[in-house]
Amino acid sequence: MNLLYRLIIFLMTGVLNILSHFSGKLRQFLSGRKSLFERLENFKSHNSGPLVWFHVASLGEYEQARPVIAALKASRPKLTVVVSFFSPSGYDHVAKKSQPNVDFFTYLPLDRKSYAARFVGILTPEFVFFVKYDLWLHHIQALKKRGIPVFLISASLREDQPYFGVLGSFFRQNLFAMDWIFTQNEKSLNLLASMGYTDASLAGDTRFDRVAATAAAPSVLPDIASWVGGKPAVVVGSAWDEDMQLLIPLINSRPDYCWIIAPHDLSPEPMDRWASQIRLESRRFSHWKSPEATAVLFIDNIGMLSSLYQFAKVAYVGGAFGKGLHNILEPMGFGVPVLFGKVKKDSKFPEAAQSQIEGCGFSVEDEKALFQQFLKLENPENYQNAVEATKKWVKSNLGAADRIIEKVSQMSLNT
Repeated sequence: MNLLYRLIIFLMTGVLNILSHFSGKLRQFLSGRKSLFERLENFKSHNSGPLVWFHVASLGEYEQARPVIAALKASRPKLTVVVSFFSPSGYDHVAKKSQPNVDFFTYLPLDRKSYAARFVGILTPEFVFFVKYDLWLHHIQALKKRGIPVFLISASLREDQPYFGVLGSFFRQNLFAMDWIFTQNEKSLNLLASMGYTDASLAGDTRFDRVAATAAAPSVLPDIASWVGGKPAVVVGSAWDEDMQLLIPLINSRPDYCWIIAPHDLSPEPMDRWASQIRLESRRFSHWKSPEATAVLFIDNIGMLSSLYQFAKVAYVGGAFGKGLHNILEPMGFGVPVLFGKVKKDSKFPEAAQSQIEGCGFSVEDEKALFQQFLKLENPENYQNAVEATKKWVKSNLGAADRIIEKVSQMSLNT
């Protein structure tokens, strides 16, 4: 099977080059990897000290890595941190501006054996963290060949993943190559045990550490603060068409609220279409002049959303009706109860199910359910209970990053 995998990856290089003529995303995927090794060698020639490498698939996994990176840098300030991305969308989002505690961003080369050996040979990291998933056989083998410790953090396993399918043994070799696996939840720990892997521990979800850090020091947005004033505000994060079909009637029924809507798609068309259906005055943020008296603000930029939740009385997080629920933990870091659509696979978004059990997340399947749940949260007692439940749940889940660094440090001392 390993030989077949090598052949597939080899052929994939040529196939991707052909398909890139018809796909802008694939062109971006390949063009970002041009001169990858030269850039990496240039960086390494100026940074010869101890180095740690984090690999993430995209932006969501990078957010999970950030608390661990921060904790690692706090304990070892002189350590060089390199983060690799598989996805262009994640890479482009963070590489454009300086990121705290990260010294270099790079794409991960395709998982050809020669590429992986060269990539690892240039980096020569002290140890490596893979985040959640996106485990690549040849890169992991290249690390193990050099005796470099490899850890998987924020692991979240489900029965429908390849590890448990027909080709499970092939994919499980990546898990068994890990020196230690830190899981997000007890279920993942049990699934690892069921396949005979025991070098694992429950660390928790590092996203709680991340959202708490964001809430402790959000961006200062005086124009938004002045506009909201003393009015109740609802922040809608990562809105899709399916979400707005439910939300627009609610928005029209609540003219006394401030509505802040951050679309998943930042192109003007969906925002203009939604605005035409909303009876309240609306503006895109890029065209808005504070303190213009609008009831609805469409956030047509990247980067503001996580700090906008500081103004929310209630949040709605989109995506559940489409490709997948976005991050409900971001608003909860501010103690804000969250509404969201009914997810298609509970196992894929365990935080959605758990938030409902805790009493701080509320799933709605249609317009009627949204109105009913929103009305409940307008009751002061219900609302206060939801706020307290939100704060309690976030607080009880803090510390995952510290647990990871403590264990890795112990293992390093014992080797």
